[in-house]
Amino acid sequence: MNSQLSISKWAEQIRSGDPRALSRAVSAVENRGAAAEPLLRELFAATGHAFRVGITGAPGTGKSTLVDRLAAHYRGEKKTVGIVAVDPSSPFTGGAILGDRIRMQSHFSDEGIFIRSMATRGYLGGLAQATGDVTLLLDAAGKEIVLIETVGVGQGEVEIMRLAQCTIVVLVPGMGDDVQNLKAGLMEIADIFVINKCDREGADRFEQQLRAILELVPERDGWKPTIVRTIATDNQGIGELARQITAFRAHAEGGGVKKREQSYWREWLLRLLRARLMDRSAGFANEPEFGALVQQVADRKKDPYAAVNEILGRAGLA
Repeated sequence: MNSQLSISKWAEQIRSGDPRALSRAVSAVENRGAAAEPLLRELFAATGHAFRVGITGAPGTGKSTLVDRLAAHYRGEKKTVGIVAVDPSSPFTGGAILGDRIRMQSHFSDEGIFIRSMATRGYLGGLAQATGDVTLLLDAAGKEIVLIETVGVGQGEVEIMRLAQCTIVVLVPGMGDDVQNLKAGLMEIADIFVINKCDREGADRFEQQLRAILELVPERDGWKPTIVRTIATDNQGIGELARQITAFRAHAEGGGVKKREQSYWREWLLRLLRARLMDRSAGFANEPEFGALVQQVADRKKDPYAAVNEILGRAGLA
């Protein structure tokens, strides 16, 4: 009973926007603490108000600076902002290598912005399971805009589409010679393309190529991806980017992307289900019987499919 009262009080503090309570909650989620799930369940009814914006692209495209400037723009409009920066995992500690982004230090004294770096922990696309839970916490804490910056390495970049309501792909002229070299997946997930560092040579040609390719890309949920040119370091184009995000949100809330939100929760439930199944069956891996089962498979005395069925049976899942 005392535990439930403690969870309820903690949840109340988060709903009131207490940054310390929110920070402790994020840590509990990242570390898979015992209180994380009860807390999320307590807060879930208070979510559904924040708008999740995912920002991805190759390293070196200036994503962090863009996020920093976009957050400042929203603060200028008196909107509260949550930032989740998904960084590579340290091979030694498993934590985020870059920590709380140094480039975003100018916001640390602003209580209207909450910034947290999270480690990829080996998940495809750099989006740890905990990232989705953290966006719920930020939502419950009253953050109106949640910016999710991904590590931007590998084909798994497209995973951001399953987490964000609006996906921004950041490109830079001259990094890959031309648009033809871009990954097909990135071309398909973007709701908005940002050509950052557009003062570079070849920016006009790059944009023309991008527009030509977009003519071949079918609309997704009734929306044709738009292109915004920015120079984030000089704060150029940030206002236009924010306007395009607002336009996309209006389209989404008008019913254009209802299916995407259903797909989002379908993926969420499947992830939770897989995690629960793994938790219930993984304990058997530490028992002597599991080693014996592995040896039987290695000796071809038992096929791996039968072995897995046996493990599931022991976990009461067969």
